[in-house]
Amino acid sequence: MQQHHNALGLATAPGNSARGIALDRRPVAPVTLIRPHAAARAARFFVEKFPGRSMYAVKANPSPDLLQILWDSGVTHYDVASLNEVRLVRRTLPQATLCFMHPVKAEEAIAQAYFEHGVKTFSLDSIEELDKIVRATRNASDLTLCVRLRVSSEHSKLSLASKFGVAPGESKELLFRARQVADALGICFHVGSQAMTPQAYADAMERVRQAIVEAAVTVDVVDVGGGFPSTYPGMEPPPLELYFETIHRAFESLPISYSAELWAEPGRALCAEYSSIIVRVEKRRGEELYINDGAYGALFDAAHIDWRFPVSLLREPDSHAKDMPFSFYGPTCDDLDYMKGPFMLPADIRAGDYLEIGMLGAYGSAMRTAFNGFGSDETVIVEDEPMASLYVAADREVASNVVKL
Repeated sequence: MQQHHNALGLATAPGNSARGIALDRRPVAPVTLIRPHAAARAARFFVEKFPGRSMYAVKANPSPDLLQILWDSGVTHYDVASLNEVRLVRRTLPQATLCFMHPVKAEEAIAQAYFEHGVKTFSLDSIEELDKIVRATRNASDLTLCVRLRVSSEHSKLSLASKFGVAPGESKELLFRARQVADALGICFHVGSQAMTPQAYADAMERVRQAIVEAAVTVDVVDVGGGFPSTYPGMEPPPLELYFETIHRAFESLPISYSAELWAEPGRALCAEYSSIIVRVEKRRGEELYINDGAYGALFDAAHIDWRFPVSLLREPDSHAKDMPFSFYGPTCDDLDYMKGPFMLPADIRAGDYLEIGMLGAYGSAMRTAFNGFGSDETVIVEDEPMASLYVAADREVASNVVKL
């Protein structure tokens, strides 16, 4: 199979697919597959359909390659959570707008972000953090300050309701104080990761309404945060358009400035379909498969929060055996390197087989380590479709409409 390298130094060959990589190359170490077309499609979807500004949450996948793809697809704002993320995005995308949305920051990080990197938007959830931002920026008069409210995560697969956010009934003073020093005042929240119903945002926006009424302040920005879902086995959300419609209706009914802006911070939804990984089965023990990547590699979520990623056997010819549930052990010496699944695969799977594990663009690369010396840095661009998608159908609908015209 003839290969060349793109401008970023990544191996690529026209028509590459997960199956082709596995069967032609028989790789010994895991191979990360990236799909730039999938990330670009997701970005265009949000840019064109979300009724406000879409701001990529860098923590989901900080790959410079991905950041460039999103920028080229129309994403101009980036949610950064640390000084290193600030530096990374500024270095990769010098013209990007950066928003420091971690509610608890080092004073030195705030100062560097503001004075050296031009960051003017900061989130906060306490008077102490507000005072810190004012000191660190030397009483700057051009700040956008977003007060984070604590909202319910009951509709989401992963809660983000306990660590950050002003509790109900405690936001009045903070909003009033922030309004006095901010050029633009915002309210933000996070409904939790993988919100499975638009109702999560409707409920949170009602909390925003209550906070605005209690504080009697003019609000210039409402940031609905992240939580926009991707699709996984057993987690098939409704179309994202329904989330957007719910958010838009709630936003339009809020008592806010006539020129107020609506923001969102999609992370998983923009990058989950970007990446997958090919692994090899090194051993089978009953319903347990020993594979060459795991909890300390790209499969952190599968091990530590029991995330069920889509899996597929890459074999020629295809297996016709009935699917059965398997669990995985990763390659390290640690018993914690275990992913219980269940992962549904053909019952005749055996050592030497290759699997594709999909939807790892979100958090797979971000959480990867080289513990015990295992892992692989090999990344290959492929052109086949991701194993699951919320955007393929929408893309086909657009193409169909173009043909009709």
